[in-house]
Amino acid sequence: MSAAPQPTAKITVGEVLAEITALERDGRLEDAESLAERAVAASPGHPHILHLSGIVAYRRGNIPRAIERIEKSLVLAPEVAIYPRNACEIYRGAGRLDDALAMALRAVELAPEERAAHFNLALIRYERHELDAGIEAADRAIALSPDFAEAHFERAELLLIGGRLTEGWESYEWRFKLKQADGMLPKTDKPQWDGSPMPEGRLLLVADQGFGDCIQFGRYIPWVAARAPKPVIACGGDLMPLLRQFPEVGRFANSWAAAGEYDAFMPLSGLPRLADTTIATIPADIPYLRADPRKVEAWRQRLAALVPPGLKRIGLVWAGRPTHKNDRKRTVRLERFAPLFARPDIAIVTVQKGDRIDEVGGYFGPAPLVNLGPSIFDFTDTLAILQCLDRLVTIDTSVAHLAGASGVPTSIILPYAPDWRWLLDREDTPWYPSLRLFRQERPSDWSGVVERVAGSL
Repeated sequence: MSAAPQPTAKITVGEVLAEITALERDGRLEDAESLAERAVAASPGHPHILHLSGIVAYRRGNIPRAIERIEKSLVLAPEVAIYPRNACEIYRGAGRLDDALAMALRAVELAPEERAAHFNLALIRYERHELDAGIEAADRAIALSPDFAEAHFERAELLLIGGRLTEGWESYEWRFKLKQADGMLPKTDKPQWDGSPMPEGRLLLVADQGFGDCIQFGRYIPWVAARAPKPVIACGGDLMPLLRQFPEVGRFANSWAAAGEYDAFMPLSGLPRLADTTIATIPADIPYLRADPRKVEAWRQRLAALVPPGLKRIGLVWAGRPTHKNDRKRTVRLERFAPLFARPDIAIVTVQKGDRIDEVGGYFGPAPLVNLGPSIFDFTDTLAILQCLDRLVTIDTSVAHLAGASGVPTSIILPYAPDWRWLLDREDTPWYPSLRLFRQERPSDWSGVVERVAGSL
């Protein structure tokens, strides 16, 4: 006689939610989305299933679905504080800042002792240029949780973008306590440098952040060497050819682990604080990066053969590194620059690198386009090409810093809430005198921005 079939164990809603959460946390977003969609189909009126599926949809880039699901959960469970708190972030990512603010305020109302609610409110205040209110929200989050590194860092960004650099640098030091900062600094018992005199070759400088940051803060190397001669610099191979231009450097290592003996270390991004930098005292001895004359001549000859004579050469970069936290706000599609392409008196010279270079295949316009991206080997090539252009037009990426550090005339397009270093309400930047800033007038809306760039050439 055959055994009776065993009953199938019933999976609870709680177990399904836990599984979706685990998949989302581990970055298995396709699996999380598949399970979330099955859960919504089975329980279309369950607020937390809807809410969680909205979060997964947002992380998958499906903003309309994310908003639809999150709004349904808010209607079904209007008193659950986590729903408006997360809705705030989704609306913020969609550029719907009024809705984001309403949700952030509702989350604080429902859970006034929840640090994350005040933190999210600080984030949306930054996006809306409401800096004093943002600092107040960050301070409230810090009061509830003094070691809340993300809130301290957001406070720093609010202060810095408002030009309050002296206060901002202090809060900016919390960046190394963020989860994503693990491994950015040496694992050592040596102290951070306090700016006092040191013997020759005993200070280690660490290129601790992105390429653009390191190019921007590299200007402080002569200031460092006046106090700690011949510092050692630990940086990746991409940056080394640029930073070798500073004769004050003693030697280079391709990582801090290979730097040898040192008595103290200092991240490049900490130098503005150590130098007591204010808006009025930003070192702007430009250029502090220079292209190899031989490379400049080689690229000049190549461009002379590729660009019709008499046309202005306009360099173009439209996309940044996809893993950058604000890439969704700063990167645009090549077609966004159509007002440039319509001008018959210019030639477009792309210095774009990465996967997005494929967009040139769909290019259309009277302006001839020369695609140099596949031929660019490293930053020294880009630096040389920039010297052969009449102007660079770019988003906020490392090439903008490279152009600024070498004195190349540059137009940079910025999102409504830009990175802190570009400040607010100005067309110039004290960091790079050759840069002109073109800002969104409304969140997530590039209309009119490129038209203004094209009209300014």
